[in-house]
Amino acid sequence: MTTMVAMLALLVLNELFGALAGAWARPPLMETGLMDKAAAITRIIDSAAPGQRLDIARAASDPGLNVQWLLRHEDARLPVIEDPEFSEGSAYLHQQLARPDARIEAYEPNDWPAGDPARRYAVIIELTDHTWVIFSVSSRSWGLGEWQRNLIILGLILLSTLIVALIATRHLATPLEHFAEGARRFGVDFRAPPIPVVGPYEIRQAILAFNAMQAQLKHFVQDRTQMLAAISHDLRAPLTRMRLRGEFIEDADQQSKLFRDVDEMQAMVNAALEFFRDEARLEHATAFDLAELLHTVVDDFRDAGTEVSFEGAQRFVYVGRPIGIKRALTNLIDNAVKYGSEPGVRLKAFADCVEIRIVDRGPGIAPQYQEQVFTPFFRVEGSRNKNTGGVGLGLSAARATVLEHGGTLILRNRKDGGLEARVSLPLN
Repeated sequence: MTTMVAMLALLVLNELFGALAGAWARPPLMETGLMDKAAAITRIIDSAAPGQRLDIARAASDPGLNVQWLLRHEDARLPVIEDPEFSEGSAYLHQQLARPDARIEAYEPNDWPAGDPARRYAVIIELTDHTWVIFSVSSRSWGLGEWQRNLIILGLILLSTLIVALIATRHLATPLEHFAEGARRFGVDFRAPPIPVVGPYEIRQAILAFNAMQAQLKHFVQDRTQMLAAISHDLRAPLTRMRLRGEFIEDADQQSKLFRDVDEMQAMVNAALEFFRDEARLEHATAFDLAELLHTVVDDFRDAGTEVSFEGAQRFVYVGRPIGIKRALTNLIDNAVKYGSEPGVRLKAFADCVEIRIVDRGPGIAPQYQEQVFTPFFRVEGSRNKNTGGVGLGLSAARATVLEHGGTLILRNRKDGGLEARVSLPLN
């Protein structure tokens, strides 16, 4: 609707400018100043002797007005039109000439064929002896050449187009900016309020659809959380009973295997609940020092006895959720520590994003598994397996956090051995 209104407004303005320019370039005959001169000169020539009339006509002519005395109407070589009567100015001329019966005809440039060099304003008046006097002026055009007039008209049309485009764009851009801001806010905090329904009809419909989707997602997340809480409560009780009953198993080997299975199931339940109830996802975005956060994570590992190298800027301000990013990076560095050696962190800033690389020296991950490892509870067999710890949710949680910030998380093997986890976060 907004686009249609803008196009209609543009067409109206273009027609208005065209009509205005045409009227300015070729004003109506009554506005040319020809009538007063014609009346005065006609009276003089009509009162003069026929032998003097040619000289008087030549004397009355000037660069802007051509006066001719003619014996016959045909000598004027005027175009043939349906109604040459000058109804608008004839009454004025009749009054000035004091001859109500005088025959008067008027012609404008548009009465001549297109391209005819004789196109002009002309008024021809019959004298008392049935001879004629004709007055002609060239087509008025602001005192400028044709290309200059066309350039001015083009400038006016371009100006009107620019004005209409700016107004229409502003009318569309502001609601779209609010829409985009609301969508980004919802991506970071699913408890964000609905987006105000403002703007043109099409944008209002899109906002209404987005708000409906947002409400459905909120309802889905709440239902899922409640379901997981119920599952956790129901699973913990039988797991506790299994452990108690295992105490009565006399075979120590079987008892140990049972306890390992129970502990693994308990760890999976707790990890799943922590993943789906991640309170860091409810954290509001804020500006923080990403480099300082990485230093803090690296220092925590050093305090635990693991040396993690760091390369990059000592200070870099980023807007995001620091708790969620810290947890994701901790998971990635922890994987590098568990499954490899020589863990390290690299921080590099670009014009449109900031890149964090977590590297290690180890067996890496086979290319066919480098995307599958992000699937919840998936674990690669071999050196990166359950014996090293974990239930297969660390990478899933890390990627979820990165995606919520609009970034990407990919894995790839290093040329000299080991794995690289590359986190790319956009700069808003």
